[in-house]
Amino acid sequence: MKMPWSSSVDELSSGETRFVTHRAARRTAMAAACVATAIALAGGVAIGRYSGTAAAPASTGAGSGAAGEATHHYVVGEIGRMNASIALLDPRIERLVSRIAELRQFDQRLRAQTPRGAAAPPAAPATRSGDDEGGEGGPALAPRRCVEASAARANAHAINGEVDCMAATLAALERSVAEHEAAWDAFPGRRPTTAGRPGSPFGNRLDPFTQRLSFHPGLDIVAPTGTPILAAAGGRVIFAGVKSGYGNAVEIDHGNGFVTRYGHASKIDVQVGQIVLPREHIADVGSTGRSTGPHLHFEVIVKGVQVDPDDYLALFGAYRAESAAGKGNG
Repeated sequence: MKMPWSSSVDELSSGETRFVTHRAARRTAMAAACVATAIALAGGVAIGRYSGTAAAPASTGAGSGAAGEATHHYVVGEIGRMNASIALLDPRIERLVSRIAELRQFDQRLRAQTPRGAAAPPAAPATRSGDDEGGEGGPALAPRRCVEASAARANAHAINGEVDCMAATLAALERSVAEHEAAWDAFPGRRPTTAGRPGSPFGNRLDPFTQRLSFHPGLDIVAPTGTPILAAAGGRVIFAGVKSGYGNAVEIDHGNGFVTRYGHASKIDVQVGQIVLPREHIADVGSTGRSTGPHLHFEVIVKGVQVDPDDYLALFGAYRAESAAGKGNG
């Protein structure tokens, strides 16, 4: 969930967006942590080893005359170039470590709680037929090391190759993390309002109009009129207008069968076909449609079936409705 969000437009429209799985998140976090540490250590080892090897020409340069001095200057220049290369890798490693930490925390919440009534969809990646894209495979072999243990191979050419190897390894890791970030962006677990308190939860309740038992297919968040309504995940707007029972409503397709619905808005700020980012302002809280007062009616729909939004919001740690909180609002 491909590289930048802008390149995922086609995936969203065709329902091929992938979601973070338990195994993929753990594998990415573990591999990324190991590789990031290895890159940092390898850079220090490479420079330290080469500078140690370069000490001999520098110390004997006085006796060797101009040739020794030229060698010394060459070595110093190479060490400076490699230091600059490592310095460029450092901020990229820091960014990866930060994102990996967030993915690891999300994976821990995902393992701790499985959404009720929809255990499989959040954790299942989109399946593709063999004709959709080129396949991948082959034997699983141990990764090649960028830095060899033997100091005998320490020379400018070898060290430069090691730095290039570390840069290529980091680039591959960044591509992998970017794919998981796209999945993260399309998971409907972010708080859909900037403020508010729990209203009617998902499930059976006494209807606020008829006072008879009825099913409430979403989660109500009570908030003042005009409170911004935010997209719970990135996706494509598939409905923006008046819907029976919901008043002014917005629906967003997040791919892979996931849709979120936002009802009773006082104002809609998006159009059908528009691509929205996670927590982008899409509408304002109101009391249009079948409603007793200003609030957001929020639904998560998986393959056409409404499921408890609270489970998805809880996975992100964004919102957790208390089981006994609030009365019906519509």
